Amino acid sequence: MEKPEITIGFAAELHVFVPARQRGEASAVQVDGVSSLGHVVESLGVPLTEVGELLVDGAAVRPGHVPAAGQEIEVRAFQRPQQLPGPARFLLDVHLGTLARRLRLLGVDTAYENLDIGDAALAARSAAEQRVMLSRDRGLLRRRELWAGGYVYSHRPDEQLRDVLSRFAPALAPWTRCTACNGMLRPATKSAVQERLEDGTERSYDAFAQCGDCDQVYWRGAHHARLDAIVEEALREYA
Repeated sequence: MEKPEITIGFAAELHVFVPARQRGEASAVQVDGVSSLGHVVESLGVPLTEVGELLVDGAAVRPGHVPAAGQEIEVRAFQRPQQLPGPARFLLDVHLGTLARRLRLLGVDTAYENLDIGDAALAARSAAEQRVMLSRDRGLLRRRELWAGGYVYSHRPDEQLRDVLSRFAPALAPWTRCTACNGMLRPATKSAVQERLEDGTERSYDAFAQCGDCDQVYWRGAHHARLDAIVEEALREYA
């Protein structure tokens, strides 16, 4: 028995995910008459986290819609800034450590796993803590239990940061979070952290902050100018 055929077209922003034959004009695709439209879209390479709207013959439908023969499908990309069902809090996989530190530098609540705990555990944590899962792993982003997710399009940390800030528009509060563990920073006197400082640091600096969770100590050291440039650019563009 011949399978039903639909016509499906993808927004230009989604072409990075789909085979060459699916780019440009809408093309014919055979379906089984049982699988949901969300499944069809993901089987063609596009995680639903990257889809803004699904249209069937011009009318918006849910991913659970089962496409029928002859229907014309339009898959649109999300609009920026993307609306979330809750605050913009993030969970990053093992490959995005630099992005995690930069988001924390800007005061964005960012959980990060520096060990590969597996897709199932990451998805479960996203759901339990209501965090947006950020990853370059398309398979991870297809997991149904995710609270929300976003594909990280670039390999470059600068571009990754701009992408996340423009897409999700999180509130920024620079210099308030520990870049090591995501805990909140508090002012600390030199005497309170003296035992954790090397002699040169103790002599050269007077203003300190300390993480309330892991006790990491911070001061305006040699790398501060580079970090300050990251903060200033982010505030200028996205605050």
